Amino acid sequence: MKQAIVILVTASSEEEARTLARELVGSKLVACAGLLPGVQSLFHWKGKVEEEKEVLLILKSRAELFDRVEQRVRELHSYEVPEIIALPILQGSAPYLAWINEETGDG
Repeated sequence: MKQAIVILVTASSEEEARTLARELVGSKLVACAGLLPGVQSLFHWKGKVEEEKEVLLILKSRAELFDRVEQRVRELHSYEVPEIIALPILQGSAPYLAWINEETGDG
């Protein structure tokens, strides 16, 4: 089975998060996208500490698709430097991992 990953992406609004999620799921780059609104983010940006409300996307995919996911997120995202990070899924339910693999396959 291919290496499953979780990709985290923050978005500026629910609308932007939903647009990203629909595009990534629709193109089969990710099997599913969870949207967590109301995330309060504090970060350094251009010499200042910023504080913003964001929406966190939790995307399930395969490691080999990360570069394509990153490229598509960069094309659609409003941020100059969007968060796009991947974490390996070390263990998981075999049927769920098989589903991720099937839904992100070439058909």
